Amino acid sequence: MSEFVVKVCKTEKVAAALPMQEHWLPLSNLDLLLPPVDFGIFFCYEHDETEQHFSQIVGALKKALALTLVSYYAFAGVLVRNGAGEPELLCNNSGVDFMEAVSDAGLEDLNLYNPDECVAGKLVPLKKRGVLAVQVTQLKRGGIVVACAVSHQVADAYSANMFLVSWAEMARCKQLSQPPSFRRSLLLSRRPGSFDHSVDSMFVTISDLPPDHSEDDGESAIRRIYYIKADRIRELQQEANAGNSKHNRITKLEAFSAFLWKTVISADNSCRDNVCRLGIVVDGRSRLIDGDADKAKLINPYFGNVLSIPFGEKKFRDLNEKGLNWVASEVHEILKAAAGKEHFLGLIDWVEERRPEPALARIYAAKVTEEEPAVVVSSGKMFPIEKMDFGWGRPVFGSYDFPWGGKSGYVMPMPMPSAKGNGDWIVYMHLLRGQLELIEMNASNVFNPLTSDYVLPSV
Repeated sequence: MSEFVVKVCKTEKVAAALPMQEHWLPLSNLDLLLPPVDFGIFFCYEHDETEQHFSQIVGALKKALALTLVSYYAFAGVLVRNGAGEPELLCNNSGVDFMEAVSDAGLEDLNLYNPDECVAGKLVPLKKRGVLAVQVTQLKRGGIVVACAVSHQVADAYSANMFLVSWAEMARCKQLSQPPSFRRSLLLSRRPGSFDHSVDSMFVTISDLPPDHSEDDGESAIRRIYYIKADRIRELQQEANAGNSKHNRITKLEAFSAFLWKTVISADNSCRDNVCRLGIVVDGRSRLIDGDADKAKLINPYFGNVLSIPFGEKKFRDLNEKGLNWVASEVHEILKAAAGKEHFLGLIDWVEERRPEPALARIYAAKVTEEEPAVVVSSGKMFPIEKMDFGWGRPVFGSYDFPWGGKSGYVMPMPMPSAKGNGDWIVYMHLLRGQLELIEMNASNVFNPLTSDYVLPSV
């Protein structure tokens, strides 16, 4: 197969449609826990268009983006270091890099199973400046890909989803269903601050990292995208709930995470005492709301990072020998550590006590090898693929692209469009090659390589 090529024909800055006064927007304590990495999001569309029509589509997207940036002005700013050496957002409406690109390939030619071949740095742009970059790619036979790269220090996936939905609404001349809020006061530390000792086990300052953290052992992760049929997800959940009480039900995400934890390790007896770590990304918005309807109105539209990553570790022998229901119960216990409002308030206080010393999640900084792996799972259940209609229909496929940057693996399950998926999941993975080989060897009945004939059944 010939190399997939995307040619960027034009790059221009798109600024907010209305002038705004330059101002500083501090990052919250929870933003400061994120490393300086970018994540991507892309959507694939089937569309019958001529060259002239594509030009009109690009024009409409630019106009809608400029209008959306009026509300999402943070995305038109730049990150700079303040006097304490911490990153801070200068909201100066310097604009977003908007790239127009073309490819000789059609949608059916995209090898979405291997995003390293066609997504990273090709369909999803490499951000060179600012905190957001956008690329629209025209494919052969009417295909269109709309993609963006986002600075994770500024926005989590929830925030990026809000922006994307607003952009699509603006393109259809709709009122924004949820304008963003940048009220950092919602995440201020308490006086006096307090936190549970468990926070120390989840997060670490850079100065406390082991000295070999930056060593390069030559292993690098690669990307893959799979799909899981809805009936297999239900079967995993049923197996994970075997013997559990009705008051301690295992969710689909917990069952999936447990199955993954068992699958990415070797069954070699010589590795029985090796350990494998599993982390789960937890969005703290619902925890901070804590059933308070008034607080929900403030926190639901909050733009920024509100994340924690609790994790646990188990020996290979336990993961190999014990049933999925036992492993799923262990996953459930991991999540309990970040299940309440107090955990997130304590995490904010923990960061405040250590500023301006940078810190990050321990599992992100973990020394990882194929012999002792670590994997982080992040739920993409809120992936807004059903709402991403810019005026020419919903996408046939979409995914996050998360190269992560840490040595731990990264896995994100998300829903397929309802018209096609009927409850199926798309699973994005960024893992070591050996881990992916174990998955494909031992769990091929669950993880199916994503193919064009699955995404485009007419192919």
